[in-house]
Amino acid sequence: MSLLYFGGLAVLVVAGFLLGRNRAAAANRTVPFHSRPNYHGAYVVVSVLLPVLLVFAVGVPIAHHIVETRALAVFDPSVLDDELRRGAALRDIVAVASARYTGDATPALTRAAETWSSLRGFTDGLILAAGAVVGLLGVAYGLRVISAGFRARNRVERVVKVVLFACACVAVLTTVGIVFSVLFESIRFFQKVSPLDFLFGLDWSPQTAIRADQVGSSGAFGIAPLVVGTLLITLIAMLVAGPIGLFAAIYLAEYASPRVRAVAKPLLEILAGIPTVVLGFFAALSLAPWLRELGQTLGLNVASESALAAGLVMGMMIIPFVSSLSDDVINAVPQSLRDGSYGMGATKSETIKRVVLPAAFSGIVSAMMLAVSRAVGETMIVVMAAGLAANLTFNPLEAVTTFTVQIKTILVGDQEFDSAKTLAAFALGLVLFFFTLTLNVIAMQIVKRYREQYD
Repeated sequence: MSLLYFGGLAVLVVAGFLLGRNRAAAANRTVPFHSRPNYHGAYVVVSVLLPVLLVFAVGVPIAHHIVETRALAVFDPSVLDDELRRGAALRDIVAVASARYTGDATPALTRAAETWSSLRGFTDGLILAAGAVVGLLGVAYGLRVISAGFRARNRVERVVKVVLFACACVAVLTTVGIVFSVLFESIRFFQKVSPLDFLFGLDWSPQTAIRADQVGSSGAFGIAPLVVGTLLITLIAMLVAGPIGLFAAIYLAEYASPRVRAVAKPLLEILAGIPTVVLGFFAALSLAPWLRELGQTLGLNVASESALAAGLVMGMMIIPFVSSLSDDVINAVPQSLRDGSYGMGATKSETIKRVVLPAAFSGIVSAMMLAVSRAVGETMIVVMAAGLAANLTFNPLEAVTTFTVQIKTILVGDQEFDSAKTLAAFALGLVLFFFTLTLNVIAMQIVKRYREQYD
């Protein structure tokens, strides 16, 4: 039904636009119009689109509720009181009505399926008819208001503005919803675990007993090992990606010929499209054993899963982020600044160091902060290359873990959803959120300060 409904809507939209535009164009030859013919056609589209979508958005939920209620009325009333039994009965009804039921249908189930099929066909036809009628009335209304003094452009732009505002509200409200959902669950966690123990504790072992009569750990929820592990891997990654990505961007923007740039830039950005699980396999099966053998040759004890292996591969992953963004920022520096530097007798390297890079500094900082956020949020590479051990160590040759790895590990466990172990994932997410928010605020302040100097 949905395909037929929106197919008919597409036909009405195209027909309404063409009719509105052609009528306005024909009338515009004799009398000057306020708005162009395309705007009149767009207004007809708006007159059709909004009411037809409203009919679908309101009619479908109401129709589904009526159909399900009438179909379930065949069964015992106790079915309606239990949500699980209600859902199971609805699945059986749909399966029988669609001839996909594998068992022997009871007489009650058969009657319910027949009721469901007949009412579903009736309501679908009613919605289609209502949408068609409303769409045709919208076309008629849009064509009727076409006149020389009608401000179609203003009306259409007002509708577009409302739609854009609604999209912005959805984006903002989604963010607010995520923050509050994490915050509420974190408050429940802090009712079980002291915030001081969580923020400043030196041990992380979230395993707890599943049942009251079971012997098990009471759990240790100090995030210091996770903070150190996250920062250590991120630091190694940025030591790799920062210089390489920035120098690659400088070469591509200032030194490379157009032919070299046309080949090198796409090849470099291909690295951003490699799945992280593939990079994790590379770290675990190739780089980590090689680092361990190299460490043994040098007399060092390198763990089979180390922060160094994870950080190096993560640095490879985020090189395209730094390089691509920095390249765009450097290219955005006005050529007049370069020409003025050359006119003062500066060399190309001096111009890059003293003119181009300071002018592009705010954008380069933004690229670095984006890369840091990407490194902090990475999971698969750390799982496969650095392990799950929550070690409080600054040694990059040992195994460590990060916030995101522990969030993944906790949420795939067998604990109850209201246990301290499971709720700890939300508390970790809240800390990670404030960490990335702090990075963004710092980046915005740096960008604001240095952008004003070069505007």
